[in-house]
Amino acid sequence: MHSLKLGHFAANTELYLCEMEAGINKPKGRYFDVFFYGFPVVCNQQLAIMWKRVLRIWPRWILEPVFRVNSFIPGGAMHEIGSNTQADRDVHNLLDRFPLHLQFTADEEQLGEAALRAMGIPLGESFVCLNVRDSAYHQDDNDNYRDSDIQKYVLAAEELAGRGFFVIRMGSKVHSPIRSNHPKVIEYATSGMRSDFMDIYLGATCAFCISVGSGFDAVPLIFRRPIAYVNMVPAAYLFTFSPLFLGLFKHHVDMASNRELSLADIFASEAGFCLRTSDYRAKGVNLLENTPEEIRDLVVEMAERLNGTWQTQPGDEALQQRFWEVFPSEGRNNNGKLHGEIRARYGTLFLRQHPEWLQ
Repeated sequence: MHSLKLGHFAANTELYLCEMEAGINKPKGRYFDVFFYGFPVVCNQQLAIMWKRVLRIWPRWILEPVFRVNSFIPGGAMHEIGSNTQADRDVHNLLDRFPLHLQFTADEEQLGEAALRAMGIPLGESFVCLNVRDSAYHQDDNDNYRDSDIQKYVLAAEELAGRGFFVIRMGSKVHSPIRSNHPKVIEYATSGMRSDFMDIYLGATCAFCISVGSGFDAVPLIFRRPIAYVNMVPAAYLFTFSPLFLGLFKHHVDMASNRELSLADIFASEAGFCLRTSDYRAKGVNLLENTPEEIRDLVVEMAERLNGTWQTQPGDEALQQRFWEVFPSEGRNNNGKLHGEIRARYGTLFLRQHPEWLQ
């Protein structure tokens, strides 16, 4: 099992179960599957407990030697489960087709509700998880293109708080707390309240999640919660598999001219597929974060779509259609296609305000 990083531990495993139900990558003969954790360290103990309820997970010291011996046997690969069609990417749109596979016990529900009350969130109140990755998570200069500044999310968090939501800043490794005086904006990551159990419980029960497209958001994903992706890069990897998703890319700016690249330019230059900071530099592209106002607009759209107050304007669908005509929905990486049926939406207010970006 991909047990070292939360995103893969959650999403890869859930998609394996969905593929089994769909008859995808399923052996034709008689079989039973057993698993072991791929690393000595398991990233989240609560998720490990919950996976053990639905999968045969055996001790690593038993299965890893068997796994290694099998790899030397001619034809042994047929006995390996291998990966899903595309790892943690739902290219068959299975999460919309099949019910979730994990459930909390009655005792866990009580534990989660008590923890929410201890955080100051009354029973029945809606809350949003805010997941913003910074360089404390992965101290690699060639991977920092995905990082973001938590303070640029204060405007969005306080807007949601003003609309009645509690906003919980998530994270296990972060540099600094979110700076807000609003009583409904809760700093969970650095306050001492964080636990493996609550990471899963919060992600599973939130009204929606705001995320930059990193590990934690796989938890709301596998529990079928809506997700607003902001500052999403690489652009071609935008999560598109569900109507529960909204998205915004980081701004791509040409270093030489200081001109923002259009949507077509991003993909014509293949900057939309870059997976390392050095790749963007090589293409002469600088990434700029979404503004606080752009982030606020996207989360307001999500909140209003969920409560049924979102107002569509004439031209909105034409802008969406144009975006998805340019977006490489058939785009592929070295391991296969990145998208199935496109069901997500790009930020409506951003497209209204920047129609020239689609030209």
